Parts: sequence; C-alpha cells; structure tokens
Amino acid sequence: MSTKPRILVARAIFPDALASLEESFEVKSNQADEVFSTDNLRKELAQVAGALVFGSERIDQNALADAKNLKIVANISVGYNNFDVPAMTTAGVMATNTPDVLTDSTADFGFALMMAAARRITESEHWIRNGQWDKMSIVYNPLGMDLHHTTLGIIGMGRIGQGIAKRGLGFGMNVIYHNRKRLSESDEKACGARYVDKETLLREADHVVLVVPYSAESHHLIGAKEIALMKSTATLVNIARGGIVDDAALAEALKAKKIFAAGLDVYEGEPKVHPELLKLSNVVLAPHIASATEKTRRAMINLAVRNLRAALAGEKPPSLINTELWKK
Repeated sequence: MSTKPRILVARAIFPDALASLEESFEVKSNQADEVFSTDNLRKELAQVAGALVFGSERIDQNALADAKNLKIVANISVGYNNFDVPAMTTAGVMATNTPDVLTDSTADFGFALMMAAARRITESEHWIRNGQWDKMSIVYNPLGMDLHHTTLGIIGMGRIGQGIAKRGLGFGMNVIYHNRKRLSESDEKACGARYVDKETLLREADHVVLVVPYSAESHHLIGAKEIALMKSTATLVNIARGGIVDDAALAEALKAKKIFAAGLDVYEGEPKVHPELLKLSNVVLAPHIASATEKTRRAMINLAVRNLRAALAGEKPPSLINTELWKK
C-alpha cells in the first residue's frame, strides 16, 4: 500500500503538472474533465488529505461532511466564491487561492472585451461571415465608439483594476474609479486615476469595467437602477464574477439600447447564460477565459500546487485565506 498522501485533482490539468504531483502523492485525477456531482465530490473529498479544485467545485459544509482527513483545498483561481470559508475553517480545512499570477492576463482580457464591445468586433465578424460586407458603407458600417480620449470607469481597484487603469493611460483615457477603500495617493498617481462615488462613475464613464469580488454585498451591484445612470453611448464590461450584474436587467437595457454595448466573461448561474443575452448583437460573450493563457494557467496551477504541498508538509501555504487556522 502506498504511503504517499492521497490527493484529488478535481479537473483536468497539464499532463506534466499531473506527473509531477504523482511523484509525491497518490493522485485521484479527473483528466476527463467532467464536473463532479455534489454527491461524488463529497465522496472524493472523504478519501483525500488535499484537493486541487476550480470554481466549478462548491466546497461547503455538505462537501466536507465526510472529509475527516482533509487538510487543504487549493483553488486554482484568484476568486473563491465557490468556497464557504467559515465552513472550511470550522472543519479545520485550509482554503487557498492564486492571487497575483493572473493579474496582467486578466487585465489584458478586460481591455480586449472593452475594445471588442466598443468597436463592435463580434458583430462585424458576423457581417463578413453572413456575406453582408457589400452592404457596408461609410454610414451603414457597424459604427462603434472610440476608446481614446474617453472616460474609463473602473469599479473595483485591486491589482487587476489597477492594471486596466494603466492600460487606459496608454489610450489617453481619463481614468476614474470607485472602490470600497480609496487607494493611496501614490497608487492613484501610478494609475493616473481619480476616485469618485459609484453614481458619479456611472454617469461620467464612457466605458465601465467591473473588477470586484463577489459577495452578498456585491450581488447585483449593477442592476436596472445603476444601468439607468449610464450614458446611452456607454459600454459595460464584467470580468469579475457572475452575479455582480443583474443579467436580466442588462439584457433588457441592451435590447432597449439604454447603453451601447457590453462585454461579458462571467454570468449568473454559469455555465448557463441568460437566453436573452444570446439573442443580442450588441454584447460580446466569452466563456470565463480572462486568465486563459498557457503561461498564466500554468502559473495558477503551480501556485495551487505550492499551497497544497506546503499544507501537507505542515507549513503555511503561500496564499492562505483562512489564516486563523495557521498556528506557528
């Protein structure tokens, strides 16, 4: 019988990363990449000392009910709204995430979504694919909105928000932001950003980007009331988490052209997408891929593995969330 600690890898990872884990652990892997049912996840966690998971695995009291030997669940994500952290803490299970390593890739993608929405890139591609190029003219082109010398509004000014702000400066954008806590004067200067309240941001911004973590307080942070404050020429981009935006209200606003366009990487109830959003041409849809470059995904996996190895070696994981469990 193997004396190696048993771990679960709940979704597919790069084969070389899996092979490295197998040198140190007895690994139950899911290279078929099929999402576990609630019952199956509970059964799998009952048999392991550690687990690598993604946002698709909900780690709550039910999932942990039989996990008597589980010491750590390492999320391969910076967000961790799939974790019931209090329940994990009560069960004595360390929770970790992967901050920092995906900042630039996610900021790049947020800017890409903003550009695609503003310049109607997805819609224009459909024109070509549907053989409509010959119907285009100076007036009847899919005319978009500029980014340069416009106002960029960022809600959520953590690492990723600051990265987007710095990219905006390269386009000569006027950057404003709203955050639960105002940045230091030096950080504001580095980002070229000005602090405003949320309502002012929504009224003034030509392009609004959401980069806030999901919580009960941020649920439907942007709904019909907030969208009504925005310019009819504005765009809205969500690279934060599903549930930050009321997707039904957004679909209605886009349909009624209350705002110009939207770019979405996250959705309420994903992988399902609100059916009304799928019908609209003035929204760019992406399947939660803001961090999806090979370099970044490898860095995320590597950090998650470092967290797992540390915990199972009796050391403090580099990005421990429930720090109260660590006793020196």
